Amino acid sequence: MVNYKDLGLVNTREMFAKAIKGGYAIPAFNFNNMEQLQAIVKASAETKSPVIIQVSKGARNYANATLLRYLAEGAVAYAKELGWEKPQIVLHLDHGDSFETCKSCIDSGFSSVMIDGSALPYEENIALTKRVVEYAHQFDVTVEAELGVLAGVEDEVASEESHYTKPEEVIDFATRTGCDSLAISIGTSHGAYKFKPEQCTRDPKTGRLVPPPLAFDVLDAVMEKLPGFPIVLHGSSSVPQEYVDMINKYGGKLPDAVGIPEEQLRKAAKSAVCKINIDSDSRLAFTAAVRKVLFEKPAEFDPRKYCGPARDLMEELYKHKIINVLGSDGKA
Repeated sequence: MVNYKDLGLVNTREMFAKAIKGGYAIPAFNFNNMEQLQAIVKASAETKSPVIIQVSKGARNYANATLLRYLAEGAVAYAKELGWEKPQIVLHLDHGDSFETCKSCIDSGFSSVMIDGSALPYEENIALTKRVVEYAHQFDVTVEAELGVLAGVEDEVASEESHYTKPEEVIDFATRTGCDSLAISIGTSHGAYKFKPEQCTRDPKTGRLVPPPLAFDVLDAVMEKLPGFPIVLHGSSSVPQEYVDMINKYGGKLPDAVGIPEEQLRKAAKSAVCKINIDSDSRLAFTAAVRKVLFEKPAEFDPRKYCGPARDLMEELYKHKIINVLGSDGKA
């Protein structure tokens, strides 16, 4: 058993309370490799933003569970080297699909876990979430649950269509499970193709897809039922067109990739939404930079020569999200 406090990590409880009171959201950046983690820590340390570094079950398998624990411990040490005296870094499991997966993460030093029982019948979701909460709270680990289903694909998480969270269920769910935060569905979606073309309109000037607005009426109803309760938005990458254009320019093929407009995320961040998940944007930045280098220098074979620029572009992206979208800079 590894206690997250021994790794220098924190849980989300105080972090979320401050975010709700302050009208900003905590960035939750997914990572799969060292370059992503370096960029996240550097951006967070330089902007003095609390941060959640999160891994999916698939990312954990890819990176190796043991290495991940040391990467997280190293992230705290690196942040201190960068001058962040008391780093506020959470290591979070994204979309845990079973009690066993959540327990394994808690036992190996995670400070926060998500149990995603949203695809289960309501009572089964409650029972599974409650079981994870009871185990996690023994070690002061915080638990995120999900009510409602997001469309799209992210690692093992896939759904053809979304089902908005039912506001009338949230009080019963939160009370009976004891979860610390709740991921809801209001129209965000996983992946780089968050909406089908038929769901969107096209900008007559640019020809680009314009996605439908988020269901803020659902969010408002949830906030009315659970005032001050931490709300989480998944699938909130904006799919920046400059990265999509770079990928396509240098040999990629991402037609009609579209994400959540940043102005809608800014609006959400000022509400009870205190954690916003961003994954696809950093994947796009990484891929765009790598493609550019390999296109312009086809003889290059040193990974540092293309992973380095990819890391720099991701750092730029993370800083932009922290300062201009989530408003979490200077809050740590």
